[in-house]
Order: sequence, then C-alpha cells, then structure tokens
Amino acid sequence: MPKQLFHHFNKYLELTEEHFQEILPFFEIRTLKKKEVLMEAGNMCTHNHFVLEGCLHMFFLNDKGTERTVQFALENWWMTDNLAYSKQIITNFSIQAVENTRLLAISHKQQEQLLKDFPQLEKYFRTIYQISYGAALVKMKYLTDLSKEEIYFQFTDQFPQFAQRVPQYLIASFLGLTPEYVSEIRAKKRS
Repeated sequence: MPKQLFHHFNKYLELTEEHFQEILPFFEIRTLKKKEVLMEAGNMCTHNHFVLEGCLHMFFLNDKGTERTVQFALENWWMTDNLAYSKQIITNFSIQAVENTRLLAISHKQQEQLLKDFPQLEKYFRTIYQISYGAALVKMKYLTDLSKEEIYFQFTDQFPQFAQRVPQYLIASFLGLTPEYVSEIRAKKRS
C-alpha cells in the first residue's frame, strides 16, 4: 500500500525506489474505523496524513454547535490543519474518518528531518501546498459567485467520487447548505 505514496511522489519529482525505502520509516501506518476521530479541535496538530484508502473530513463546530466541513481527503490526498501543523500550535479543527480508512502519518519533527535528509522533497510538498491553496481559492470563488444550486452541481460534477462516497449531509456542510436543501435540489434534478 505505501507504494501509492511512491507513485504520488513521482508525479511531481523523480524518486528512486532505493530513496523511497529510506523515506518510508519516517511514516507510520494508521487505521481508522468509520466515524473514528483522528485529530480533535483543542489539541496540538502534530501530524500530516496521506490517505491510502478511505475518506476523511476536516470540520469545526460553529458558535451554534453545528459541524461545518472544510475539507475532504480521499486516496492519495493529504490532510492536516496546515497552519497549526507548520506552527505546531493547537488546532481549531477536527479530522474524522468518513469510511474505514488506512493512512500514512508523519509527525512535524519527522517531516522536518525528512526534508533535511531528502531536500528534493521540498519541491513535492511545496507543490502539494500550492495545489491545496489553489483549491481553497476556487471554493471561495464558487461560494461567492454561484447560486446554492449551482454550487452543489458544480461540486458533484467536478468531484463525482465524493457524491458517490460521502454522505449528503457532509457535502451540504462543506458547501454551506442544509441537508434538506440538498435533498430538495437532488429531487428537483430527478424530476
């Protein structure tokens, strides 16, 4: 399974199998059951996570106690609170498994050592963070420019794997919609 990470690295740089075998010990494999919490708001953000199989979502509780999903991660996606991770501070977000999930986790200390030992990985992580930041900007554009209905269909058309695997209430939370409204939109499309 960690071969997925090897292939992901090689999408952005050239890494030999030999170097990859030296890199693997920096990571630990973790498994989560559906709905198990990986990271909890109010705790230090100590790890970055690469999803091997399954799905995660990152969320916070708003002032009304409602869960608001801010990010999903499927296979070959990374997830952490990037700001809290890089500053090694307490996170305001929680991460929970949407499905049974296997992942690779790397601590901040281990990642710093990894980048020191394998400086070519700086390019990889920079690219991953740039892509993540760009995706966040696109989401903000959708939320400000599109109608609620357009936001939902844009998301489900662009990311059909989420529409098939993620419960509608989490997609609604991610898009700033209510589950009832999502049901109404879906029913309208079917008719």
